[in-house]
This record gives sequence, C-alpha cells and structure tokens, in this order.
Amino acid sequence: MSDVMNFSVADVRPCPIPLIRARTIPRPGVLVARGELTSVRYGVYTATSEWRALAPWDRYLARVHAAALTMPGLTFSHESAAVLLGLPIFGEPPDVHVLRDPAASSGSWKGLRIHTASTPRQVMTLGGIQLTSWAETAVDIARTRHCATALAVVDAALRAEPGLSVEHLVAVNASRQSSRGRRRARWALHRGDAAADGALESVSRAAVELLGFPAPELQVLFLVDGQRYYVDHYWRDARIVGEADGRLKYDPPERDAAQAVFDEKRREDGIRRMVNGFARWGWDDVRAPERLRKILLSAGLQPLTPAEPEPLATLRAALSPRQIRETG
Repeated sequence: MSDVMNFSVADVRPCPIPLIRARTIPRPGVLVARGELTSVRYGVYTATSEWRALAPWDRYLARVHAAALTMPGLTFSHESAAVLLGLPIFGEPPDVHVLRDPAASSGSWKGLRIHTASTPRQVMTLGGIQLTSWAETAVDIARTRHCATALAVVDAALRAEPGLSVEHLVAVNASRQSSRGRRRARWALHRGDAAADGALESVSRAAVELLGFPAPELQVLFLVDGQRYYVDHYWRDARIVGEADGRLKYDPPERDAAQAVFDEKRREDGIRRMVNGFARWGWDDVRAPERLRKILLSAGLQPLTPAEPEPLATLRAALSPRQIRETG
C-alpha cells in the first residue's frame, strides 16, 4: 500500500500517463491491434506498456482525464471528483461520474454516468477541470457507497481541506432536497475524523464499530523511554492499543531494514509494557471481519453491542484486494 499523499487544493492530481488523441496519429486501430496502443476512451490512446504498469486507481484517474480532454466543460462528481482530489479510491471504479443540471436526463452516455441534482451543488475549477467541492464529493460518496469506504473518503476530505468540518458535511447532506441516501450518509458523516491516518485506519474504525466494539481514540501519544510514539487506535478504558496496518512507523528512508525492524520491535515492546492489550491487523483482516473480531478479542477488547451482519457481509466486496489507494 502507498503512503498517505497530500495534494494541493490549487490543482487536481495530474494524469499519470501521456494521453494521445486519435487525430494526432495515423491508423491508431492498427497500433491497437499490434498491442502498441491501448484505448483509454473513445478517441484517446496511450502506450500499452505504460497503461499496463498503472495501478487500478491510476487507470481510473487516466480515464477521468481522458473524459476531460475529449469533452471540456464536464463537471466531475462521486469517485471521479474524489480521484482528482486525491481522496481514497478503492479498486478501479467502472464509471466516470459527471454532474449535469436538473433539466438533463440521468443515466449513461458516451461512457459517462450522468447524475442530476435538484439542489444546487457547490462546484470548483482546479487546473482547468470542473468538479464538485470537497464537501459535495464526500456527501455524494457517503450517500451511495459502503459506510466503511465512505468513512475513508470523509476522513480524508477533513484532513485535506482545513475549512471543512463534520458539522458542515452534515449540513450539506441535510440541505439537499432529495432524501435518497440521506440517512445512509449520516453514519459516515457523523463519524468523520481528520485524525485518521489513512484509508486503512478509517475502514478499520468502521469495521470495529460494525463488529460491536467501542470506538477508539485515534493517534494517541505514548512516551516510551523518552521517545514520542503515536498509536493508531487506543481504547482508553480498557487500556488496549490497536495498530491498523503493521507498517513500520516514522522510519527515515536512509535506515536499513534490519535497524527499522529492531526499532519497531523496541517501540512495540515499550508500548506493550504500558497497556493491557495490543492488537495488530492489516487489510486482509479487515476484509474478513471475523478475523479482525478474533484479533480484538485476543487483545482483551469486548464488544458492547451486537454486530451488524449486513454491512459486514458486504465489506469484502467494498474493499477490492490490493486495489486501494491511500491518499488525502
């Protein structure tokens, strides 16, 4: 998994590969047949070798840029706005999402998924591309996607945009004329927290609550032998620490792997001496919530409420294996 990346609010994420218009090359169909070019969308190509090297989320970003290139003036929304803003993207979404005025018809057209809005949306222009604002994008995702992935987007938006708040997101959701997805969105919007350090930490927090365990504090400071360390999750009443990914923390790039492993073990051992329990998990454990449940129980954490079987059952599908980009 990639590290957390922050992108300037003055621009959108650039296209990860060069895009080639069909009109600039002779007989592009022949080059596609030879395997030299790949079609990104109708009338736009790229080198097959570069396309194949892209991660799924970057292929999706390229498809959004290709749509912007061929149809200037589009307003991107949902995952398409999210990927441009550097918010978490799970796998490669099948559709490029755009927003049109209420007089237009919703549906699919020329490879686009068209949304209409009865309530005016806040739209911004970054890098010459129109897209829904941070708040509108987060609310769109919260209304239409799994609560765990929605929470990852909400957390990331709160981290990336200093002027954004949970209260504002809740107000945007409540102000929309359409009630479709309003109640669904509240789950993620009310739980948004800028302290969450990446997509895995966010979806872990969602899974923890869906399993019936209490919500943790995030990024809690521990002083160990004069060193300052932050832990991903902390249940203060139970004095239990949870680490959401097992990655080595705060390791300068020049350090060799052996030293990094040694220092991380020393860090973990020091924290373990200060708490009653210590749990560590990764993406595979969150995708299989019963595994996460066993890890938390083994650390001594006890559920407070019954688990919610429906969202837990669909969590694996929402988190496509090895196709998650942590950004924002």
